[in-house]
Parts: sequence; structure tokens; C-alpha cells
Amino acid sequence: MEFFRQTKTIAFMGKSKMAVIISVVLVLTSWAILATKGLNYGIDFAGGTVVQVQYSAEAPMKLIRETLAQNDLYKGAQITEFGSPEEIIIKLKTSSKDVTEDIGDVTREQLKGTGEFEIRRVDMVGPKVGSELREKGITAMLLAILGILIYVAFRFEWRFAVASVVALVHDISIALGAISLVSMDVNLDVLAALLTLLGYSLNDTIIVFDRIREGITGSKSTTLSDVIDESVTKTLSRTTLTSLTTFFVVLTLFMWGGEIIHAFAFTLLIGIIVGTYSSIFVASPILLWLGFDIKNYRVMLAQKAKLAAEKDKLRAQFEQGTI
Repeated sequence: MEFFRQTKTIAFMGKSKMAVIISVVLVLTSWAILATKGLNYGIDFAGGTVVQVQYSAEAPMKLIRETLAQNDLYKGAQITEFGSPEEIIIKLKTSSKDVTEDIGDVTREQLKGTGEFEIRRVDMVGPKVGSELREKGITAMLLAILGILIYVAFRFEWRFAVASVVALVHDISIALGAISLVSMDVNLDVLAALLTLLGYSLNDTIIVFDRIREGITGSKSTTLSDVIDESVTKTLSRTTLTSLTTFFVVLTLFMWGGEIIHAFAFTLLIGIIVGTYSSIFVASPILLWLGFDIKNYRVMLAQKAKLAAEKDKLRAQFEQGTI
């Protein structure tokens, strides 16, 4: 299926300088936001307790806050709606080591007189466990990027690998900057979304690189920028369809999937946009700046093909008993 019927090659590389300026501004802004605001680690990574309470009618937020404020245990607690006016989440830094009785029972007793309710969920994560989860999450991302670097270098060429990793760093930086900007809790759901974003962005970049490699061998052009323009134009329909369908699915989850999946969907929404953009306007131009020589690459491919043909010929002669 073709979304665009291209009769003419689009000069993507002619717009690459402006695109790179935009990317640099976005990445530097994201880093500045991360440096000043930092990340708001959720219970999964910082440790603490989450209590989910559901009322039979609309939750009286003001009364709940005033009631909980009477107990030092809830000092500094965050009390917010959770998906509907009848349901609330209470987040506090207390873990199981800080209390001598069940925090659910304490909350149930403390909220008496605020209405008819039930305790739906109580989650506790110790600070040591949270720290370990945070470290393992960072390690998982670094190992994923390293594996991608090795895979792309083996499948294509080292310049392609560097370009793909730079594009991934670009995408993750902007996604983290957006998360920090809206003060969203960083938990295991967000980590899962970031790892999903790595795979999505890499897949998009690999498809573009595959078409560029085909263009290098099949195109008559001797200028890499022209080959890139031709190749990206040919993948435009596929990229548009894939990105739009994925975007609308994730947007549906973000709008109507509930509070539980809100952070995951938000991270993916940002990632889909910047991932599609970076495959064309970040990864591809880097090949030009790294001095990728299309003529030398064609000579190398020709030599590989010649060696493969000679091996096949020797194998055939051996099987026929002529050598």
C-alpha cells in the first residue's frame, strides 16, 4: 500500500542543516531541563508506599488531605485523583520498615468519617530495592545501546552504527526531557516505554539504512546525498503508515487507557514522533558528516561479491571432483 505516490525525489538532505539545528536545540533544552528539574522517581525507583482508595461517591479531596495531615505518617504525602473522581492515590515515602502495622489498616482507620470507601491496593518498595531497580534499569538501557551498536556495525558498516546510536541518544534525551518537564513519575512503566522506544526507533532507522544500502548498489548516482534522498523518498509511504497507525493506537491508550498506563503511553507518544523524525533527519545526515565514501563502499561490495563467486566456483569444482 502506498500513502504517497512519488514521481519526484524529495531533497531531504537539503533540509538537513535546519533539521539538525532544531535537533540540537531540543536535545540541549532537554539536558538543561534534566539538569535543573531532574527526574521525579516514582515508588519503583525511589522506594515508598502507594495506597489506592476507591470511594462510592466523588472523593472529598480537601477533607482527605486535612484528615491525613493530622497523622505525621502522611507528612509530605501526595494525594491525587486516579482515573476518576471516585478514586485516589496516596503516595508517601514511608516503607514497610518505617511502620509497625499494616499501612492499609492505618489508612482505613485514618480516613474514617470521609465517606464510604475501600482500600483497593497497597504497594510498598524499600529504598534499597528501589535503588537496585534504578541501577538495573540504567544498565539495561546501556547494554541495549551497546548491543545495537555491535549489531548495526556488523550488519552494515561502523558509520551506520554510529549514526544509529546518535539517533537513539537524540530520541531518549528528548523523551526524558519531556518526562521531566511535565514532572511525570519515572517508574518501571516508563523504563519499559524507553526500551520499547529504542527498539521502535532502531527498526525505523534500519529500514531507512537498508534502502540506502540498496540505493548505493542499484542507483546510478555517485553522490551519497542524492542516494539518501532517493532511498528516504522510497520509504516515505511505509514510514508514514507505520508511524501514524502506531501513533493513533498509543494515543488511544493515552486518552482512554486509564491512569495506570498514562506514563507508558505518554513516553511512547513522544518517542514515536522523535523516532520517526530522527531516522530521516538525524541518522541519515550523520553518514555524510562521517565521510562515508560511496565509491569505496561500492568497490568493497564488488570485491566481496567477487570473493563469494570464487568460493562458489571452487566449491562446485570440489563437489564435481575436478580439483
